[in-house]
Amino acid sequence: MNLRCVILLGLLFFNFIAFGQHDPKVLKDWQDQKYSMFIHFGIYSVLGGVWDGKPATRNVSEQIQAHAGIYTDEYAKIAKRFNPKSWNADSIVNLAKKAGMRSIVITAKHHDGFCMFKTNTTDFNVVDASPYKRDIIKELSEACKNGGLRFGLYFSLIDWHFPQASPISSSNSDYITPEHVEYNKKQITELLSNYGSISELWFDMGSQSAKESKELADLVHKLQPDCMIGSRIGNDMGDFTVMGDNQEPDYVIGVPWQSPASFFDETWGYRSFQKRGKEEDKVKEKLTSLIRVASRGGNFLLNIGPKGDGSVVEFEKDVLLTIGQWLAKNQEAIYGTNPDPFHVAFKWGSLTSRTNKIYLHLLHQPENGQVILPGLTGKIKSAYVLGENKKVKFSQTAVGVKVLVPTGLDLAKEFKVIVLEFANGFQVPPANVIVKDNTVLKLSGQNSFKHYSNSGIDYSNRYQSIVKESWNINPVQSGVLSPTIYYTNEEKGKALDVEIGGKTTVINLTGGDEEKLNNDPSTIRFGPLYQSGFFYSGPGGVHGNLAEVSIDKPWPNTKSPAWEKKANWKNNGIYELPAELNSATYLLQEITSGTDQPYLIGVTSGDAVTVSLNGVVLAEHNNPFKEKSLKDVILLPLKQGVNKLMVKYYNGFQKTTVLSIDNNINQVYFKKALKALTIQKGNYYGFSWQLHKPYSPHTTMGMYNAWMELTTTTK
Repeated sequence: MNLRCVILLGLLFFNFIAFGQHDPKVLKDWQDQKYSMFIHFGIYSVLGGVWDGKPATRNVSEQIQAHAGIYTDEYAKIAKRFNPKSWNADSIVNLAKKAGMRSIVITAKHHDGFCMFKTNTTDFNVVDASPYKRDIIKELSEACKNGGLRFGLYFSLIDWHFPQASPISSSNSDYITPEHVEYNKKQITELLSNYGSISELWFDMGSQSAKESKELADLVHKLQPDCMIGSRIGNDMGDFTVMGDNQEPDYVIGVPWQSPASFFDETWGYRSFQKRGKEEDKVKEKLTSLIRVASRGGNFLLNIGPKGDGSVVEFEKDVLLTIGQWLAKNQEAIYGTNPDPFHVAFKWGSLTSRTNKIYLHLLHQPENGQVILPGLTGKIKSAYVLGENKKVKFSQTAVGVKVLVPTGLDLAKEFKVIVLEFANGFQVPPANVIVKDNTVLKLSGQNSFKHYSNSGIDYSNRYQSIVKESWNINPVQSGVLSPTIYYTNEEKGKALDVEIGGKTTVINLTGGDEEKLNNDPSTIRFGPLYQSGFFYSGPGGVHGNLAEVSIDKPWPNTKSPAWEKKANWKNNGIYELPAELNSATYLLQEITSGTDQPYLIGVTSGDAVTVSLNGVVLAEHNNPFKEKSLKDVILLPLKQGVNKLMVKYYNGFQKTTVLSIDNNINQVYFKKALKALTIQKGNYYGFSWQLHKPYSPHTTMGMYNAWMELTTTTK
């Protein structure tokens, strides 16, 4: 059992990492919203991004205190100028409803620490410190309730006004001191006790321990069990994962998720000198984002930044109202829909779906005026343009459906939606179909369809995690299929939910038969170790093209330093190097193999590691409990000749980073036979695995070396 498993089991023993899932109905209701309003509003709105008569263009305007270098006492005086007489909570709710938004999330407190609610924890709040003297959060919560909208709150975990907080730094992940943690808990308790039902808490920034994030999440769910928690609470404690700002993923996310979007990339808070461009261009931009996010199963959270007087920027209001007009006509294709059932990209636009309907969102004119939907089956009883009395012609064949786009649809003026309505459901070919013949089929991470989330400790230390892997088998002959799982000491001790042919079983990776790997270590030669970096970094990904890695030239680009040969470094030695926060270094080693063969190595790392061989990433994870070091066992699929092993060592929190490549690992694996399955020629059979009762839904699986072999006995 590797060190990472030991740590995890120990924490399970102390029972502080158990993750409680939401009521399925609450979860679905939140996911079905699809479109919500985000509001960044505070005393920074008074400044409009300008300080001392000069535009502060270095960063977003809501963080002007930090990026314009304003002293805390000087910044606090701005509260005396905050008197948003044009703010009207009912008008904001009315705007959100006309825009087609189903909830509102507002900044209860941003990084500057100014509370937009009455609090007993500090007088630096809208009631006590400003001439406005009214509780903005209370009024908006009541307006949302009266208007039938859900109400959510943004809450910054960092607070530049709180004396016991860490000082302002250039990082989005400042340390949260114990006093600061308790201060935040008191304010969260007030917000969840005094303002009615809160649909979601949108945490942001700061760096807490796993225990602190868990305790805060427990407090939220204790006070309001149905409140959804955003992932920026840290340490994988969120109920839903939050994408990066303005990020629209082009991959499948296996957990509830949300994409936060600003009107302009430059800022979230009001910026008086913002160049806004053409209204029609912004409508297309944001409506496209909404459609794409909905088509991938996410929620779209679009921000506005009111002025210091509380009024909404007319440009933003007009864009929202225009999008609302489109939604009034096409709402059926957005709210409560299922994601795109296809797993191919279409140049003409995106799809959403329901049990008996597919919605074709035409964002661009299709080639030859035709939409081709490969492999789609099901009896289509009608096809039409949504919201218009216009039928659509179509044809069905064995290869799929062809839809003829009616002439005269002006997509440049307005996006259109074509509805395909089915008599009794529809079917599309599943993702990642693998034809199964009479040979042994190997299913692994290298040929899987991956379901992702975002995992990490804080804003700066998160990466794209793999939470599920799946395959769909299409047998060419009927018979009995026998699956066997093979795994190494890296996976030993894990419990998996394994799906085979639609039936899921809990499989414990223990008690399997031990066997020696089919390799010959005498034919393998490890070359010298080379180092490059440090580079500014996050825990996931690499800095360049892995296919271009060579000891003979700088990497990741020609301006990078040359690889440094570490003459005194050897395999099986553990080395430490001084390291800055959020930085990474690389080790490169050539491995010459006499034949194609598997070989197990050990990799010791610090806060995160990425292991690649011959340009292919084999393993990637972080260090969720900030241990001094972790050791992984990694199976290298060596090819005959020279192989290039490269390991990225990331440092997020320590003063040093730990590096090691161990080639003295016991070359054994384990196998476990599973229950056989009767299969029929031409049918599809789903296979998948994911962790059983993981630390959280966002935790990476870590099935780096494991594979499943399928053998077929024909009848």
